[in-house]
Amino acid sequence: MGKDPLSDGEIAAKLAELPGWAREGDTITRTFGIRYHGGVALIVNVADVERLIGHHADIDLRWDHVRFGITTHDAGHRLTAADFDLAARIDRIAAAHQAQSHNT
Repeated sequence: MGKDPLSDGEIAAKLAELPGWAREGDTITRTFGIRYHGGVALIVNVADVERLIGHHADIDLRWDHVRFGITTHDAGHRLTAADFDLAARIDRIAAAHQAQSHNT
């Protein structure tokens, strides 16, 4: 997956395809509501995929939610197509775990 930084227009278009994800500077974030042990299982499944694709999110686990933050570190902490690919994969995994959108 491409690791060239995206323009602001490209980022906006890709975010429009991923409801629930938001831009915070040069990171995209999403929080899922899920109980602690379910969150651990969700993280393990995400980590397995991240290892396979060679790209990872910053993950914050709390008792009732998990927050993912994604940027491409080796592109100078800028947003790339790889970030949006990972976000879509996280969405599919979270749905399989019945995680819900969480307002922070």
